[in-house]
This record gives sequence, structure tokens and C-alpha cells, in this order.
Amino acid sequence: MDGERVGADRSGPGPDVRATEAGVTTGALARRLGVSPTTLRSWERRYGIGPAERAAGRHRRWMPRDVAALETMCRLTSAGLPPAEAARLARSEAEVAGPPQDGTAAGPPAPVAAPAATGDVRQESRGLARAAVRLDAPAVEGRLAAAVAGFGLARAWQEVMVPTLHAVGRKWASSGDRYVEVEHLLSWHVSTVLRRHTRPPVAADGPATGPVLLACVPGEQHTLPLEALNAGLSQLAVATRMFGAAVPAEALTAAVRRLGPAAVVLWAQARSTASLPLAQHVAETRWGVKGARSRPLVVLGGPGWAGRPSQGMLRPTSLPEALGTLTAACGRLP
Repeated sequence: MDGERVGADRSGPGPDVRATEAGVTTGALARRLGVSPTTLRSWERRYGIGPAERAAGRHRRWMPRDVAALETMCRLTSAGLPPAEAARLARSEAEVAGPPQDGTAAGPPAPVAAPAATGDVRQESRGLARAAVRLDAPAVEGRLAAAVAGFGLARAWQEVMVPTLHAVGRKWASSGDRYVEVEHLLSWHVSTVLRRHTRPPVAADGPATGPVLLACVPGEQHTLPLEALNAGLSQLAVATRMFGAAVPAEALTAAVRRLGPAAVVLWAQARSTASLPLAQHVAETRWGVKGARSRPLVVLGGPGWAGRPSQGMLRPTSLPEALGTLTAACGRLP
């Protein structure tokens, strides 16, 4: 019935209904979830939450992905969501995250422990995607914190946060207006965790070594990669100045002249915002007294610069590479 609330068992999948390659029966799954077989058939008919395969004789066989979707459905309805909305989120989670790696039914997302081994990176990314699709902010925060604690900031960004953001973005691009709220929530919490791991700004070592200036080019709103770089540099005690999204060209040039930075990082997510003349102008900007004038190292970040000539400018392809480049420019060991 539309108004029913289901109290799903959260102790983890029992041995009688562990989803194997052959799948599990409707009766076994109903016992596991604490609902009736009639309820499962009703959900399939009304909301499209059904098994992907049927055995001979049209018997239902629930595969790992089906079981994971139903456990999500039960968890959300027990939390008070209407069944139709719970079913939509459960289907979306299954589409984005796919089945668990070990072939068993997925358990609830929290509490989240720090990853114990390097092989857990893909599992962490899947868990983060599931939590984001459910709009489960506490679980998203917990998984992001666990990833940073278990893998370190650079690897958590490179191998957990970025793949999950890309996966959600692809679903948004291919599904019309769906998943926009998921991407916004995930981006917000990624930003929150990155800033939580950003140490307070430090002063540059002296007039010979200025800070690293971080800015998105005019028209560019994607700041998360710069936030990750800023956090990583702060942990290495490198002085930075973060200017964030869509910095006007005149303001960028004025900041370079005022600060005398050791390096300027220009982020462009799209080719439409990647202005090579602006990058060259920044690279040629000089300051200081005659006979000892300096100019910054310009680092181009983001896919918008792909295929563009960048003589005298660097284009690191990963966060660890960018950290190494910039710590060297500032005279520090990476």
C-alpha cells in the first residue's frame, strides 16, 4: 500500500538470502527485508522495483543490484519517504553506483569506517555515489572524511571524489534535468571537506618567493579543483592566495602586480573559457625594480586548455603532479 512504512532489518545480509550468481527468490528476500512477498510484487508493479531476471517458469530471481535497490527502498520508506519517491531514489542509486563488488546485497551506508586497504578506492567511490543519490548528507560527509583519512587528501581527491563527481555529471548530462540536485549536494560537501582540510594561510618566505595565486579564468565557475590544490598546498606550508571563480582579467592582472606571485594557476574547465592570450599576458606581467624584475610561472589547469599551445607554461595532469610543480617553484620539497 502507498502509505505503508517498512522497518527493514539492518544487520546485513543473512546467509539464506546472500545474492549469488543465481540470485535469490522472492520469499527469501521478503524474509530478509521483513516484508511480505505481496509487498515486493506490489512495488514491482507500481514503482518498477523488480528483478532483472526470471528463472524458468517465470520465477523471480533477485540479483545483487536488485537486492541493493530494495534495501535502499526499505531504508528510505522507514525514514518517512513516500514509496514512490523512495523507489525513484533507489533506482537512481542503482543506475549511478552499480552493484557491490563482492556480489552481496549492499548494506546501509553508515557508519563509515576509514578505508583499510588501497584496494578499497573503487568501493569508496561507489559508496559515495550511493549516498549522494539518496541525498544522504551525513553519509556523504562521513564517506568523504573516511576517504581523506584513509588515503590522504591528494589520493582521495584523485581516486574517490573526482570519479564520483564525473559519474554523477555524466548521469545528469544523459538524463535531462535529473540528478542536478545530486551534483549540487555532492559538490557542496566535497567543497566543505576540502576546506576543512585547508590549513590557515601562511606568509610567503620573503620578497624573492611570492605566494601561489589560484584563480579561475573569466567565465569559469568550477572551483573544486582549485580548492583541492589549495588544500594540498596548505598542508605543505606553501603560501597561497585563492581568488576562486570567474576572476575578471583586469583584477587578475592587478593581483599579479600587487602580490608578485611565484606562480599563477589558471583553471579552465571548458575550451570556451580557456583564453590563451590572457594566460600569455599573465606570464609576461613583470614587477620589481629595474634590473631585477620578475615574472610568474604560469600553470594551466583543467581540460579547457587541452590542445592549446602553451610555450613556457606548465600543464600538470594530476593533483600530485601540480603539488610537485608548485612546491618546487616555491623552493620547497614536495
